[in-house]
This record gives sequence, structure tokens and C-alpha cells, in this order.
Amino acid sequence: MKTNVLIIVENLPVPFDGRVWKEACSLRDAGYGVTVLCPKGKGYERGYELLDGIHIYRHPLPQEGNSALGYVWEYGCAIFWEMLYAWWIFLRRGFRVIQGCNPPDNIFLVALPFKLFQVKYIFDHHDVTPELYYSKYERHDFFYKVQLWLEKLTFRVSDVVMSTNGSYKKIAIQRGGMAADDVFVVRNGPDLHTFRPVLPKRELKYGKTYLVGYVGTMSIQEGLDILLEVADHIKKSGRTDVHFTCVGGGPGLAALRQMVKDKDLSDTVNFTGRVPDADLLDILSTADVCVNPDKPCEMNDISTMIKIMEYMALGKPIVQFDLKEGRWSAQEASLYSSNHGQVSDFAEKILWLLDHPEERKKMGEFGQCRVKNELAWEHSVPNLLAAYARATLR
Repeated sequence: MKTNVLIIVENLPVPFDGRVWKEACSLRDAGYGVTVLCPKGKGYERGYELLDGIHIYRHPLPQEGNSALGYVWEYGCAIFWEMLYAWWIFLRRGFRVIQGCNPPDNIFLVALPFKLFQVKYIFDHHDVTPELYYSKYERHDFFYKVQLWLEKLTFRVSDVVMSTNGSYKKIAIQRGGMAADDVFVVRNGPDLHTFRPVLPKRELKYGKTYLVGYVGTMSIQEGLDILLEVADHIKKSGRTDVHFTCVGGGPGLAALRQMVKDKDLSDTVNFTGRVPDADLLDILSTADVCVNPDKPCEMNDISTMIKIMEYMALGKPIVQFDLKEGRWSAQEASLYSSNHGQVSDFAEKILWLLDHPEERKKMGEFGQCRVKNELAWEHSVPNLLAAYARATLR
């Protein structure tokens, strides 16, 4: 008989959440019966869907929060629906494992009563929530202490933890008190069967010689305000041959578009919002250089951004700040800007790459080889399955 599992994710709908969808598909291929519980979102409004053999339930969710109280309301509504749906799914088809994907670190509350039925809890550690909170608000206030408390309880309830990198594994062991044998590094690499380069489209350069590409969430810690300063610096230096295209959605998107107008960068920068995967591949495959402007802070220093491996999979050279996990992932596929002289140094490294096509090619080839041999999703599947085996056999 199949072992049924329930994956709960709060902040993105599935299959839009690429990591969760890859996990669900890999578990299905390994013989598990998989159900996913997630919020509704733009383009994913159906309350139930059976997709490629995976049951997907989507619950209502208020508008994404962009303040402390906004997040409390958002997460409070989410936990209510998650508890309700989880019991309904358990009574309807049952499950032996709940996998909770943060943020936030409160999904263990859904799993807790199911412990009475010998259901195991796997914590899929996507973000270090206390550091994420601090990166947004830069204060160690009451809400920050709540994040630390929730993280501590999450680790205590978890039977197994899946960490996205070595830094997160260290936190699970040292701050979370987990045994090393119960923590598995499951990196978030691209699926090379579907995420592969396509032919460039000249029209996506908006009449310019070069295109700089970005993909990610539009919020404070992603450093898009820094990238706009970089674009402004390049334009004011006299380089009118460079265009920036930023792909993705998030609570900061409206403010970023307003910044583009205020800085008179409409001829230099555009924000697409969330787009289908085919459009994303068109844009990034056309880009000459891709960027990761995540601002230097503790959160970004210890986090692995999927965009880095996606850029590398498409053979694109990268410019980013000199952060620990970003350097570990990209190595020679990236140039690393100073964490202090932010705007001018970042801009100079972009321009240097644009003016050195042979170096761009060399870095791109290195990145593609590293992803293929070490960082693609297929290399993470054995650890994913080992984590589930550990949980179900305990």
C-alpha cells in the first residue's frame, strides 16, 4: 500500500511553488500518495485539482502582508484553513506524514494533534524566519522574539528536518537541538528536464544592445531598490545600451514601479510581474547578464536563492554581493560585488561583463556544468527520499 503524505505550504500556490512541486512529483514517482495543501493565488483559484496524480487543495488567503500586523492577519487566516482542511483530508484519505514548508514557523500547530495518530512531522526549512523578520524591520522586538519561539517549537515537534543548505542544517542542529542524523540537506536546484535555455528573442532587449535579467520576489530583503540605483548609475554614466527586466511578484512591486517613474528609468527598467515559465525562460535566455541584488544581511548570507542555480542552468554569468551561500552555489559563475560600496561597484561589474563577451561565455559554461553535475534537482532527490525513510521508520 502507498504511504500517504500531506505537504502544507502557506506562502505560494502549487504548482507555482517550484520546490514544493518538485518534491511532490519526486515523492509520487517513488510510490508515495501525495496531497498538497496551499493557498489560492492568481492563476490558481481552483479549490481542488488532481494534477499529474497529485491531489491539490487550495484554501482562501487574504492579501499578502507587508507589515507586522499584516503578517499576523495573513498567517492567522492561513492556520485556520490549514487546520480545517488537514482534518478533512485525514478523514477522507489519511496520511502518515505531514511536511510543513515555512515560512511561517507555525505549521507545526497543524501537525501537533496528528501526533496522537502516529503521524510524523517533517519540517521543510525554506527560510530562517527570525532573520527574515529582522531583514524586513531591523528590530529585535516582541515579534522577533515570537519568531525565535515558534522556530524553537517547530524543531522540537519535528521528527526530521530538510534543510536547503549547510548553513540551515547548522541552525537546525545548534539552535534547534536536532540530532545530525535527523537533518537532511535537500537543495532547491532546477529541474533540467523542464528548465533549459531557449533561443533569445531580440525584441525583449527593448531596442538596447544588452539585457540584464532578474527573477525573484519583489520585497524589501531582495534588494530591488539597490538594483534600481544600479540602473540609474549606469544610465547617468552615459551607457544607454543596457536594459533591465525584472520578473516576479510580491508586496513591494507597486512601490518599485513607482520608483522607476520617480527616477525616470522607464526607458531602462521594466517589471513584468509574475509570468508563465515559458515567458521567464524567454527573458532569461535573452539576458546577457543576470543579477542577484539581495542586500547584504544575515538572512541573505546564509540562504540559498534558487535564482542563482536557474541563471547557471541557462548559462548566464552572474553579478551578486559577496554572501556566503551565494558564493558557495555560484563559485566561478559569478562576480562578487563589495558589500559596502554597493551601487557603483555592482554597476561596474555588470558593465565589465557586458564588455567582455568571452568571459561571459566562460563563466556561463562553468555554471551550466556545475548545475548539471552537482546542483540540479535530481541530485537532491536521494536526500529527500532518505528524509522520508528516516521519518517513516522512526
